[in-house]
Amino acid sequence: MPRIVILMGGCSSERDVSLRSGKAVAEAVRKSGYELVEIDILREELPAGLDAASDVVFPVLHGGFGENGELQALLERASFSYVGCDSASSRLCMDKRRTKDAVGAVGVTLAKDITLQSGHNLPSVDEIISELGSSIVAKPSGEGSSVGVAFIEGRDDLSEWLAKPRRGVWILEQRIVGHELTCGILGGYAMGIVEIAPASGVYDYASKYTLGSTNYLVPAPLPEAQAEKVRLFSQLAFKACGCRDFARADFILPDGGEPVFLEINTLPGMTATSLLPKSASCIGLTFESLVRKMLEPALVRFARR
Repeated sequence: MPRIVILMGGCSSERDVSLRSGKAVAEAVRKSGYELVEIDILREELPAGLDAASDVVFPVLHGGFGENGELQALLERASFSYVGCDSASSRLCMDKRRTKDAVGAVGVTLAKDITLQSGHNLPSVDEIISELGSSIVAKPSGEGSSVGVAFIEGRDDLSEWLAKPRRGVWILEQRIVGHELTCGILGGYAMGIVEIAPASGVYDYASKYTLGSTNYLVPAPLPEAQAEKVRLFSQLAFKACGCRDFARADFILPDGGEPVFLEINTLPGMTATSLLPKSASCIGLTFESLVRKMLEPALVRFARR
């Protein structure tokens, strides 16, 4: 039986969430009887003392190094068996622009958007509003957990947002009002759909990680036809992005319309308020049984080696 190595923490803006997720996953793995080591990652490199011949790695690193494919590439070069998406799909899914392109190509419904890049000429306020309307969501292309997301209402807000210097690639997206939904995918198959109802009306970083600030409808009270479309879109997005093992897809459902894809997360949160465990609970999986199923494919890959 291999030793399970939990990698958590990291240097990204999501470090605190990652530590909480890592501790919860470690406790679930420990209950399954595996030898276990927990490692707090403080530098963007593989920690010393790991052995690909005896260790299976379970990354629980949100954002940056943990989700952008860099960690996965290091694990692959060192011949480790590890949990979750490979380096190519992790790299793609961390890039919201490339993700939308891949998912839209297989027929999943998307919101209209404009891509902005630092160092390039920006479109005018009039051009943006003509394309997207005056209610807009601004997102950094390479961040997770709603880090950096801004909600823009009207010309003055947009002018102020555009005037501030920013680095990297950003997406301005038409804001669609509706029910916020998420669906976990395990082994390529959709699990339950969860509706997210933040008390503030905006599902931002604070709403995600502050206990009691958001209500969750588990499962979401949807007509079966709409629920089936969310599950189908989740599976299509998972496959289009080359994901493996598990992921979580997020949507907005306008009244009377189709679910609109927002993003796919390859290393979803695993805290007490996290959505993937809620999705799994809809199909009868406890937190511990979900973690075991997340781990199983990596154990199979380890055994085949």
